[in-house]
Amino acid sequence: MRGQAKRRRTFAVISHPDSGKSTLTEALALHARAIGTAGATHGKAGRRSTVSDWMSMEQERGISITSAALQFEYDDVVFNLLDTPGHADFSEDTYRVLSAVDSAVMLVDAAKGLEVQTMKLFEVCKHRGIPIVTVINKWDRAGHEPLALMDEIHERTGMLPTPLTWPVGQSGDFRGVLDRLTGEYTKYTRDSGGASIAAEETFAPDAAERLEGETWTTAVDEAELLELEQQDHDQQAYLAGRTTPVLFASAVLNFGVHKLLDTLVAIAPAAEPRPDVNDEPRVVDAPFAGFVFKVQAGMDSNHRDRLAYVRVCSGVFERGMVVTHANTGKPFATKYAQQVFGRDREAVDEAFPGDVVGLVNASALGVGDSLYLDRKVVFPGIPTFSPEHFMVIRAKDSSKYKQFRKGIQQLDHEGVIQVLRSDLRGDQAPVLGAVGPMQFEVAEDRMVNEFNAPCELERLNFSIARRTEPASVPTLSRERNVEVLSRSDGELLALFSDRWRLQGVERAHPDVVLEPLVVS
Repeated sequence: MRGQAKRRRTFAVISHPDSGKSTLTEALALHARAIGTAGATHGKAGRRSTVSDWMSMEQERGISITSAALQFEYDDVVFNLLDTPGHADFSEDTYRVLSAVDSAVMLVDAAKGLEVQTMKLFEVCKHRGIPIVTVINKWDRAGHEPLALMDEIHERTGMLPTPLTWPVGQSGDFRGVLDRLTGEYTKYTRDSGGASIAAEETFAPDAAERLEGETWTTAVDEAELLELEQQDHDQQAYLAGRTTPVLFASAVLNFGVHKLLDTLVAIAPAAEPRPDVNDEPRVVDAPFAGFVFKVQAGMDSNHRDRLAYVRVCSGVFERGMVVTHANTGKPFATKYAQQVFGRDREAVDEAFPGDVVGLVNASALGVGDSLYLDRKVVFPGIPTFSPEHFMVIRAKDSSKYKQFRKGIQQLDHEGVIQVLRSDLRGDQAPVLGAVGPMQFEVAEDRMVNEFNAPCELERLNFSIARRTEPASVPTLSRERNVEVLSRSDGELLALFSDRWRLQGVERAHPDVVLEPLVVS
């Protein structure tokens, strides 16, 4: 069991939108021989063949809207790669995924540096103690000087960058990389527009100097500066989050991708004991235990099922086993268990710590739920974000109210959107709460195309939510520009038009309970 756990590398790819996450995901799968050609390398049109961006909206807009899980083997290591949405509107989905990984690959655009959403995701990783490997992507395009990028990473993240490779050729003229450990030169040759694995040749330092001349000596001189600043890889410092190993790459051309896989094999943490709600580690060779970090439906129009993504934390998962649902204490049969590769699936007979298993038709399971065999274990729940945008949703066709209600329930169950209700509005006009407005577009698109329930949305003039208690509801209900609604998890949320209205109510009624909804 421990041997199987040591073979696992479960990681997420994080970054700002349009930094190349899905392209890198394709390239990693390509180099691991999990796919034949990389589909994300030819702009939006090519996304129709990507394995991680399978939703029609993702393919049309060229962005990742929902996270995707891919499992593949490379060099006797089993990778569980979780591709995450970069857009800030889908931060909740990304946060859930980060609860299930052991490490992260942070993608940085060579021309744009550390962007806003990248920093937000970095903070989540830092809070959760997730070690980070940094990839400077798009080195085939004009961008910043490499030393300047190292300074930016250090200043803004507090982590010391420790490059494992150094670019030979300035940004926009990517010839290859200097391996700082061996001193060798890996030269890349573009092939098939990046749709297939790029050719690589390795040269000794003397041969590299004869081949590249001054370009090589410049790379060597800069690498020596890093050594003087003690920017060398230290495994314990990396695992502790004090340093971040750095690689230079061009995912769209498949340059540097092979080195990233080798690096993850060598230094990324394997599956380790996971702490439960009492902060007691569940050792990997204990009986099976895992938790649900994502629920997804609508992946296949031919099968109206829903899939619960479970991170295996300990023991062997065996298809057909009956486990206990910790939240209800009821037995749960795992007859329909699948291995997920984007939207494609196949039956899985067993899985080990670090693996991600898809449980089909798991309507009883929700995000954050724990499953176990033998001794009870409950893993920490996954908190929800505070919504900042609100809209009322209604069915356009009253004859399709059944489909409308089913769609709302499903989107709520998946966490695509937060559903709020009140006796005043009734079930026919629930309020949707979102972190970002694009969540409403996803909800509307799925209601129409997946549930055949055309709907209309009306924006509400609220921007702040606070948790409250039943005793405070009568007082809040008398206030203007304030509305109290019940969320499906039982929480009462008081909505305010703006922070000045919130402050006014707090001053007028200091005894009223108004607590921020904080992600922890």
